[in-house]
Amino acid sequence: MKIDFINKSEYKEVVNLWEASVRATHHFLKDDDIEYFKPLILNSYLDAVELRCVRNHESTIIGFSGVAEHNLEMLFIHPDYRGKGIGKLLLNYSIENLGVFKVDVNEQNGQALDFYKYSGFEVVGRSELDSSGKPYPILHMKLNKS
Repeated sequence: MKIDFINKSEYKEVVNLWEASVRATHHFLKDDDIEYFKPLILNSYLDAVELRCVRNHESTIIGFSGVAEHNLEMLFIHPDYRGKGIGKLLLNYSIENLGVFKVDVNEQNGQALDFYKYSGFEVVGRSELDSSGKPYPILHMKLNKS
């Protein structure tokens, strides 16, 4: 597996992957929330981050990350490819090549929280609302350099 770039023409594919991943892992989100975020991701969020991906042997994107200002803003893996090291590959690439040392995680997403803790991040703060003002608490994490 190798890291690749994402073309703007692939944004719809990325949003479809995002939705599949969120539906498999973010059980606390309502359908209305997912529908609310989809156009924002497609039309705003993807352009605001430095995107990288991993593709399968058919060149289909199976995982992607988005980084802005040393913060891992997005890390999503297609449900069929979870547990195969893709998230770790994208995270390590983001740390080593894009200078990531921060990540925000939904408090209710225990799997992601455990993944980032295992990867050397620690909780340094908490916000009651997400960045859209929705009632999904966010844990702010920072990479422990020790």
